[in-house]
Order: sequence, then structure tokens, then C-alpha cells
Amino acid sequence: METDLPFSSRRSPVVCLHGCVASSQPLASSIGVDILKRGGNAADAAVAIAAALSVTEPFSTGPGGDAFCMFYNGKTGEIRGINGSGRSPKAQTLDFLEGLGYTAETPPSPSDALNVTVPGAPACWCDTLQLFGSHKLSLQEVLSGAAQLAEVGFPVAEVTAHHWAKLVAALRDAGKELSGDLLIDGHAPKCGQVFRNPTLAKTLKELGERGKPAFYQGRVAEAIVDIINQNGGVMTLDDLSSHESEVFTPISTDYKGVRLWEPPPNSQGLAALLLLNILENFPLRAAGHNSSDYIHVLVEAVRLAQIDALCYLGDPDHVTIPLETLLDKSYSHQQAQHISMDRCPADENHNNYNAGCDTVYFCVIDSQGNACSFINSIYAGFGTGLVPKDCGFSLQNRGANFSLHRNHVNCVAGGKRPYHTIIPALLTDSATTSQKPRLLAALGVMGAFMQPQGHVQVLLNMLEFGMNPQQALDAPRVYVHYDPDQWSVNLEDGVRQEVAEELRRRGHKVSWPITGHKRSQFGRGQIITVGDWWSPSVNQADCPCRVLWAGSDPRADGCAQGY
Repeated sequence: METDLPFSSRRSPVVCLHGCVASSQPLASSIGVDILKRGGNAADAAVAIAAALSVTEPFSTGPGGDAFCMFYNGKTGEIRGINGSGRSPKAQTLDFLEGLGYTAETPPSPSDALNVTVPGAPACWCDTLQLFGSHKLSLQEVLSGAAQLAEVGFPVAEVTAHHWAKLVAALRDAGKELSGDLLIDGHAPKCGQVFRNPTLAKTLKELGERGKPAFYQGRVAEAIVDIINQNGGVMTLDDLSSHESEVFTPISTDYKGVRLWEPPPNSQGLAALLLLNILENFPLRAAGHNSSDYIHVLVEAVRLAQIDALCYLGDPDHVTIPLETLLDKSYSHQQAQHISMDRCPADENHNNYNAGCDTVYFCVIDSQGNACSFINSIYAGFGTGLVPKDCGFSLQNRGANFSLHRNHVNCVAGGKRPYHTIIPALLTDSATTSQKPRLLAALGVMGAFMQPQGHVQVLLNMLEFGMNPQQALDAPRVYVHYDPDQWSVNLEDGVRQEVAEELRRRGHKVSWPITGHKRSQFGRGQIITVGDWWSPSVNQADCPCRVLWAGSDPRADGCAQGY
């Protein structure tokens, strides 16, 4: 029987001077801190954490998924990122899928092998070290902690064990049996049970020794293609060997003296910026945190931002996206005029989408002032559930995000990247182009389409309501999503009953209170700030910038660690 877990962390923020990491697993956080202490920088530690989380949380992440990285250079103030999302097989065209009988109304099931896109995470790990790493530690040294964790084993954490069992059961209900590599005697490991994954240890060691060719060519690549083709997919060795990451300049927007940086399309970072731009037009602080007015405006702004994202976002190599127009403040002002404080509008028909516990977000700030904001995902729980032979990881189902509507910007095509939900973020001051932007925070909240909503909610908790990073993550959240027939608002336990009732009076479909493990739909976040600029008593220009403050989401097993 599921207990009604309150997820009240009762934690103080972690406060430190030299370096800090925050992730959803304490063992992964420890590995990241160890890398910093050995002379590595924020990028080195982030890759070590990414690999460790693929061991400790294999239903959420792993080499079979995608990743995005954003890096702030402490010396120059430059912010760059790596898009580590993979493309669809070249043979997987809309005509091909329609020839198999699939339509926009009846696409392949989420766990179908046809939804496997090329895993971009291993290349992203390698490229992160190459472009942003300290070069004091080799790839093999960076991955060694994760490889040892997989080989020796680790005790499974409480929330992790719950999701592991639930997702294994969901796959079985869908008629799929997960590989024994990710089970113990055919069952999900229980809390405290030691889990070993020697085949993943082998994969990580090979990646450390030989780099990208160890994954995109040879044994692992052949195992990936074999299991996909055995289950009706069309990926080839050429699809894998031709994969490359993409280096990007983030997109951003200003909000009351700070600048939020997000990845550009094909990621949904645009949705977070659109949302923040709309909310800038309303007196949120005066409304009060999680009041009926605050949540009403937030819900309506999410609806408008998400509609734009679903209409415009796709692979920029295949479609033109009017970023400059959409991010212009005059456009957001026009959008804000559509929000009535008395009622929500009638529902329009839009794609259904859901949140999930299928991603890991983590961040690192080092002693040189570098920051790495990183996210890694296999999309749904265990992705497709397909585990390549002797590899120790499951393959993502990111292709389930493609549309099968022929003229849609996100329509499936061969060699195309889908609309991507995962987004790391960075926050700086609003420096002019002639000034070096000052780093304020690395932050993120995982959870599929919850992510832009989560970014903005935790950011506003700090900016508007003076919460420290841990308080910002502890606070009850709101999740807005489109059901098959209408927009719905889910309110986490802790939002007052009278607020839920007032939102219903204004016409919202409200689910309240969301309790226990169902709170995973609100995402799991991590935040590290430089200085306590969020404190109402601190002037941003004068805040002590070398003290790091960090928080880790109580909805997961993780923690922040510093030294």
C-alpha cells in the first residue's frame, strides 16, 4: 500500500566555498565532488555524475538516451552548450510509417522499437569533456567512479526503488519483459538491496578507454542495431556512426534584472522563456505565493506558452522557427492581454502530453567559477524497455515525441531530431553585451513537459518570494497539462484548499491534492546559487559572490554536496 509521503525535506541549504554539486542520487553527488577534489572542473564532474546516475537510476537515464549540457566559463563569462539529442533512423520517414498502417491518431506505441532515436548521451559526455573539461583527467578517469559503482554494486535508494518497481510492472502490463541486466532474479530491486550491473560497467570502461567509437561503432553499436531490428525497427550501423553532437549558443530573456538562459530548439527551452516573458506583465509578488490569483495567471501563461511551443518547435535543420519574434517583449505583452483574471477561456484542441519520472537533472559549480548545467534522459520509464545484449542499459523512446501529421513542424522524417523536452538552465545578471555576465545560478527541474513550468516556478520562488534554493525546491508546485479533452491543473499537497476551490470557480479543471509518490509529476529539481542574491535583505550588486548555496529536491533521493 502506498504511503502518503509528505516529501518535506526539513533540510537546510548546503552552503560552501570551493565547489558544489547537486543531483538526484547521493552516490552520484559524491562521485562528482570527488572529481572536483581531484582537480577536475564543473564539466568533468558533470560527466562523472551523468555516468553514475546511469548506474543508480537506469529507468531514468543512461547511455541509451540523450543529453543536453550548458557551460558557463568562469574566466570569460561565455555561455555555450551541447545538444546531445539523437536523430531518427534515415529510413524512418512518414511514408514508411504510413505504409505500416500508422497514422497521427494511431502512432506506434510508446515502447515500440520504431521510437528509438540514436542515443546522443555518450557523444555528449565525450564532447563535454573535450570542449569544456579541465583536461587534467582523462575520460577513463572521469568514468571510473561510475564503472566501479556498477561493478561492485550499490544499495538502491527508497524513492528509486518505488519507481523501479512501478515501471517494471508497467512494461509487463504492456507485454514487455525487461532484460535481467536491470533486475535481480527477475524482479526490481527493493530499497536497500544491493544492485550490480557488470555489463554496464563493461560498457562504461570501454567508453572510457576508446571514447565515442566504443559506443557508435563495434560491439555496442551492433547490439543496439540487432535488438532494434529484431523488434521491427529500422536503425542501421550508419545511423549510429554518423551521429554528431551540436554546439549551440543558448537563447535567453531578461526578467527584473536577471537573465535566464535555455537551450534553443529542438529543445523546449523556448517554452520556459515564453512563459517568463508573459508572467513579467503581472504583479506576482503582490498576488502572493501560490494564491489563487498567482496560480491562475501561471496556468494561463503556461497554456499560452505551451501552445506556441507545440506549434513552432521542431528540428531547426528541417524547419524555420521565428525565435526573435516569439521572444520579443511586445509579443509577450500581447499574449498577456489574453489572460482574464475572472475566468479561464474555453479549451482548444491540442496534443496530449504528460510529465514523467524519466530524466535526471544535475548541476555543478567549481572553485574557478565555472558552472555546468546538465540533463540526461531516456524519456519514458526505461524508454522502450529494449536492452542491447551485454550492454547494461535500455534504449530511449524519444521518437514518440514526433508528430505523424504531415505538415506539422515536428512531423517525423528520416535523420530528424524530435521536439525535445529536456532543458538545463543557467541564470546570470542582465549584463550588457560589453560586460561579462555574472553567474547567479545553475538550475533545472526534470519531468518532460513539466520542465519549463518547473524552471519558472522555482526561479520565481527565489526572485519574487525570497526563498533560498532548498526552500524554492521544497515549495508545493503546479503542473498544467492537456488531457484528451481539456487543460487540467494539478496542485501539489500544500496548496490551500480554498485556492483549489477558487480556481474551480474560475473554470479550471483542478486535481487537488496530489500526494505521495504521485508527486513525481511535479518534477525533481536541483539548484546551486552563487551568493544569496535571492534574499530580500541582499542587494544583488553587493552579494558575497563566492559563497555557494544549494538545494536538492525532496521528491527524489538526492542531495547537494559541497566542500
